[in-house]
Amino acid sequence: MRDCLNITKALSDESRVRIVMFLRDGELCACQIIEMLELAPSTISRHMAVLLQAGLVECRKCGKWHYYRLPGTGAPAPVQNALVWLESALAQSPVISADGKRLKALLKRDLKTLCARHK
Repeated sequence: MRDCLNITKALSDESRVRIVMFLRDGELCACQIIEMLELAPSTISRHMAVLLQAGLVECRKCGKWHYYRLPGTGAPAPVQNALVWLESALAQSPVISADGKRLKALLKRDLKTLCARHK
């Protein structure tokens, strides 16, 4: 029951849903997520903690930077099912489409320069 509640709680916020959708194409640094949502680092940190607790994202630390990705194929079935449902439910979303275009542009920028802004 707790796993289901953690997943639904995590997906009950638009910013967290958008973060999950950002990660569909691969790992992102927290700085990139901050830049995409234009939110304070502390706010992003709280969102990521909720997503981590639900098992919807995984994290690795490299130096002082945190990198997030969607869980692999070994994720529990409820997590995998939630991610599949989310992808399907938002396939035609204008917000997600616009985010995808912004993310492509962001990924062309130098990561070190971007992260230097969010020390």
